[in-house]
Amino acid sequence: MRYRDDVAANSVGLNDLSDDDWIKHFGRFEALPDNLLEPLALRYHGHQFQHYNSELGDGRGFLFAQMIADDGRLLDLGTKGSGQTPYSRRGDGRLTLLGGIREVLATRYLQHLGVNTSRSFSLIETGEALQRNDEPSPTRSAVLVRLSHSHIRFGTFQRLAFLDQSENIEKLIEYCRRHYYPAANNTAEFFEAIIRSSAETVASWMVAGFVHGVMNTDNMNITGESFDYGPYRFLPTLKASHTAAYFDHQGLYAFGRQPEIMYWNLGQLANCLAFVEEDKVLIKALELYAEHYKRSLRDKFFERLGIRAGEIDTDIGFVITTFRWLESAQIPWPQFWHDWKGGAAQRLKAAKSPNGEYYSGSDFDDWFKAFSIYEPAGNPTHTEKPASLLYDEIGALWEPIDMDDDWSAFEAKLDSYR
Repeated sequence: MRYRDDVAANSVGLNDLSDDDWIKHFGRFEALPDNLLEPLALRYHGHQFQHYNSELGDGRGFLFAQMIADDGRLLDLGTKGSGQTPYSRRGDGRLTLLGGIREVLATRYLQHLGVNTSRSFSLIETGEALQRNDEPSPTRSAVLVRLSHSHIRFGTFQRLAFLDQSENIEKLIEYCRRHYYPAANNTAEFFEAIIRSSAETVASWMVAGFVHGVMNTDNMNITGESFDYGPYRFLPTLKASHTAAYFDHQGLYAFGRQPEIMYWNLGQLANCLAFVEEDKVLIKALELYAEHYKRSLRDKFFERLGIRAGEIDTDIGFVITTFRWLESAQIPWPQFWHDWKGGAAQRLKAAKSPNGEYYSGSDFDDWFKAFSIYEPAGNPTHTEKPASLLYDEIGALWEPIDMDDDWSAFEAKLDSYR
């Protein structure tokens, strides 16, 4: 066992498991009491880089268990790297240890930044050697268990629409309303709730400097929860064209395009819901996306800077001004948020920071003038150093694990996100 989230385990009544029992359930997948007797691999379709693929499904994972959290939410324990399923498509169904480490780090950091994300519940090294084209091989193997609010993807609906199963679409909507959006009284309200959740999530990504990398419709959760972290990146500096996946040659899923792509993906979900709801109702709901995104972006941005929001149009103008200045000046992204958290009164601290050289000149003066109208929101806490998770940092954490089985740097990084 390399990692277990005891806080998450406590929320679902599993914190008293011994290490041996933990490995029995989350490494060998012996069923939990009163739960699924057999794992459930799920089938779905999806647009992958906006090309439809009907040959998808849980190829290296499955739904292992479901439970009710302290707050009443239905939660899933799903796996990654647990072996082949009927949908593995010639893959070995395994996960590299490095891949598992990357997901643990991503979920902890995103949670630290206030992003709606699945949680890495468990990471167990299996002792197997894997061959991979994109990693030095043979490489170490692991199995990850993630705790999430739903396993249902946009692509789950797409498969039923592709098969012309309107009755099953209605059943799936009812299931989702009951368990995930109980306040939604009908399909239109259900869709509107998904739009709000999705807009909030992508706004959170933009403020976190997170590049998802593979925003295919089968990677979009109906609860808006981020999950399944493959070739993600966090911005070192702001570049709208920054991509995470080496195979994204056209920059379709670049950082700056993420809000647009989420809207496109929601449009594909609307096509599925059109089997049971009028087009004009779904189109009207989609038109709300831009406003939900704008308000969520403002709220997340101001929250991270620790300043009090004002009138929405003025605030959004300031957000845009800030993003343009950050991209023009190429200020280190994590340090910027650290330097200015709490408002303009942080100017002296910022001037002394490693970023101090950026905080001068006419462009900075214009930005600072716009910034100065905003008051601090409470008393933001300050850390000595900015939290970050850049690509090179992950490599530096992996090297001692790979060479000497030394996990101390990895554990210290996780502690920094508490």
